[in-house]
Amino acid sequence: MAMSLCTTSVGLIFTILLSLTPFVPRAEAAPRAFFVFGDSLVDSGNNNYLATTARADAPPYGIDHPSHRATGRFSNGYNIPDLISQRIGSEPTLPYLSPELNGQKLLVGANFASAGIGILNDTGIQFVNIIRAPMQLDYFEQYQQRVSTLIGAQKTRQLVNNALVLVTLGGNDFVNNYYLVPLSARSRQYSLQDYVPFIISEYRKLLLRLYDLGARRVLVTGTGPLGCVPAELAQHSRNGECAPELQRAASLFNPQLDDMLIGLNKELGSHVFVGVNTRKMHNDFMTNPGAYGFVTSKIACCGQGPYNGIGLCTLLSNVCPNRDAYAFWDAFHPSEKASRLIVDQIMKGTTEYMKPMNLSTILALDSNQL
Repeated sequence: MAMSLCTTSVGLIFTILLSLTPFVPRAEAAPRAFFVFGDSLVDSGNNNYLATTARADAPPYGIDHPSHRATGRFSNGYNIPDLISQRIGSEPTLPYLSPELNGQKLLVGANFASAGIGILNDTGIQFVNIIRAPMQLDYFEQYQQRVSTLIGAQKTRQLVNNALVLVTLGGNDFVNNYYLVPLSARSRQYSLQDYVPFIISEYRKLLLRLYDLGARRVLVTGTGPLGCVPAELAQHSRNGECAPELQRAASLFNPQLDDMLIGLNKELGSHVFVGVNTRKMHNDFMTNPGAYGFVTSKIACCGQGPYNGIGLCTLLSNVCPNRDAYAFWDAFHPSEKASRLIVDQIMKGTTEYMKPMNLSTILALDSNQL
């Protein structure tokens, strides 16, 4: 009885204190805008509107999406940008080329990514009509002009400055350029040791332009373990071993990307660019798939040929019955479940995964500054 009275008294005091505390609206009540740039890992359907073979607009893509339709995402369901949108309390960003992206929907942000592109303009030339990285930034500039007519120039700058940005580039510059064919133009022009600094320097120019266009919180992903995807295993592996040349490329690219981002932040005097160690994120569940509920991290769920790694996923492909048991959905792209694991690390990973801070820390810091 005494314990009950004590609890009641404490509760009454707490209630009175709350009534005396002025109400402060939560800064996160209005979700921040979100912008996405990059390749097929983050394309949410821009290529559906282009005359290109680099598209995912037919089943069984989208088999696990709420619509159960192919949406242009290279996934069985949601992709990484979708899952980040969910975690920051926002609607999924629409593809910039979507006719639905107008009016108030513009304020949510936009996805400018296009499957097949790289840091370099000659990456993905076999796909012909894709939105190369400089054009994605041109569209971002155009987007801001469109929003300015809606809410004015000052509010548009504020929206962009406060936005979260995701950039995913680099993998195709190896897979669909340097190593696309034996003795490719780029491999004749550069040794791998010289090619990596070259594309890093070009990447730096793109990121600086993004900063000049107003981006102030930018997540920049590295490449995953390029030589271990089912497409490369199908071409180069006899016993499931990863392709050594592509692994070497990733091992050179990712540390130099980290160094470049650190240098940029020092130059700008702020933690604008955040390095996302997607190689380590992938390696965790690829080296020990069972610990994450996967039956395999080598065989794609959907495809054909060895490791289901030949070509894209089509209606004629083998399709696994349980997509959550596979780390890869198709020859190159993670399953929705694998993407969820990656986004978990983006949200709360240590500096081993996220440098200099994870997204939860960024959201907390930024909400205190609003």
